[in-house]
Amino acid sequence: MRSNPEAAGTGFLNRQQKRTLVAYSFIAPNFIGFAVFTLGPIILAFIMAFNEWDGSNPMKFVGIRNFIDLFTNDRFLASLKNTVVYSLFTVPLTLVAALALAILLNQKIKGRTFFRTVTFFPYVASLVAVAAVWNMLFTPGKGGLMNQLLMNVFHAEPLKWAASPKTVMLTIILFSIWKTMGYYMVIYLAGLQGISEDLYEAAALDGANTIQKFWYITLPQLKPTTFFVSVMLTINCFKIYDIVYMLAGGSNGVVNKSAMVLVYYIYEEAFRNWKLGSASAASLVLFVIVLIITLIQFKFEKNYAND
Repeated sequence: MRSNPEAAGTGFLNRQQKRTLVAYSFIAPNFIGFAVFTLGPIILAFIMAFNEWDGSNPMKFVGIRNFIDLFTNDRFLASLKNTVVYSLFTVPLTLVAALALAILLNQKIKGRTFFRTVTFFPYVASLVAVAAVWNMLFTPGKGGLMNQLLMNVFHAEPLKWAASPKTVMLTIILFSIWKTMGYYMVIYLAGLQGISEDLYEAAALDGANTIQKFWYITLPQLKPTTFFVSVMLTINCFKIYDIVYMLAGGSNGVVNKSAMVLVYYIYEEAFRNWKLGSASAASLVLFVIVLIITLIQFKFEKNYAND
């Protein structure tokens, strides 16, 4: 009678069980970290969204009162509006800028590796450093480089940029586009290099010009890339916090008036006002908004693919 080699083993575990244990031991560190630092806080946030808690006293169940209070809170409504406005402008403009750069730097031009590196550098550079440089360039008054250009080239009045409630959101949008377009340019470059040259040669033989090649070959072939970039951009736009804090936060208080975004509002509610229930409810609202937008994008992508 033959013995099963998989079942052979010594001690309490057979060979297959030992292999399974080794496999789980490799997975365990990452899963434990995910459970402790991601899954656990998510579950706790769902629980706190329906409770009132200041972090020290016992939780008090309040049902949906936190959500009712949110939608009657002017600061929350302003943060929701600012986040939507920021996303509506940042997503399409970053898409266009990244695609334009990718097409330009996909050509055989001298020094394209250098220009690719320069374009990508703001994304990997320290946010504190690039925000400091940006604030120097966009200094309010007549001392900033951008205001010098406005006055001397366009004969316009100098702007206060991040120091003014009227232009702070414009400044944040421009900074976000400049900082992230290099990353999405790299993704588009990968997509462009995956397009077969035979398609362009066949189009040229049929008499297609550059615009027609772009419209009928490049854009359709980049559809999966554009879908991925648009989803990631939308999610990242709704999660924005650090850029707003670096450019408009701190002592000037502009963020409290004209540039308050959802994550900044959640941070203030949780760690300045110690209204952890209200902050968790706002987090849940943010989660639902991002989920709905993502599902809509997937729905459009599926319908487009079926056409």
